[in-house]
Amino acid sequence: MSQVCAPVRLLVSVRDAAEARVALRAGADLIDAKDPERGALGALPPETVRGIVATIDGRAITSAVAGDGTGADLAGAVRAMSEAGPGWIKIAVDDASDAALADAAAAAPGRLIGVVFAEDSFSNDLPARLAAAGFSGAMIDTRGKRGTGLRDCLPAATLAAFVASCRAHDLMSGLAGSLRLADIPALAALGPDYLGFRGGLCRGGDRRQGLDEARISEAVAALRMPRRADAA
Repeated sequence: MSQVCAPVRLLVSVRDAAEARVALRAGADLIDAKDPERGALGALPPETVRGIVATIDGRAITSAVAGDGTGADLAGAVRAMSEAGPGWIKIAVDDASDAALADAAAAAPGRLIGVVFAEDSFSNDLPARLAAAGFSGAMIDTRGKRGTGLRDCLPAATLAAFVASCRAHDLMSGLAGSLRLADIPALAALGPDYLGFRGGLCRGGDRRQGLDEARISEAVAALRMPRRADAA
């Protein structure tokens, strides 16, 4: 027999308060603050993030990128962004040591999401390490933003194993990376908590252009469609 699965929710990345209003109006579940001009995990200034959080005013979940992981002080970057008030904070974890991960998580207890890139190698035990360090979730994204999407980089079996490992360790899970509306059925079937979008929901499919409200609404509708999974 089968059971209806909980809907996968929509993360939409925005660069300012005006885009946040568009995403909220169209029904996005999570409004994610980041700078599309600065790659996959470009951080916005804290004052911009503060304005986005104020615009949302609790009507959706918020998150903000704290950095791409290239700086030595993960905890400092997390602490600085946490003061802007987003619900969750995202930061690339790459090859960070367990001690550095724990320090970063302690800088924003219960709010930190670790991001790894699909083009890089990452160990199967990453969700377990993040959970042990005190993270609240984990996401896979793509580092390059030139049209090569997540499903071009990793097979469905790898993505499914990542989602399952996150669930086993009580972590929120997210999949992102140059996603298009056509990717929703296959990725939603894997059961992540969130699918993350930017370029696929922008005018002309260009992540540097403004968000297209109609595309966001279409993504919301696609994710609200009931999904079924085999039940034991």
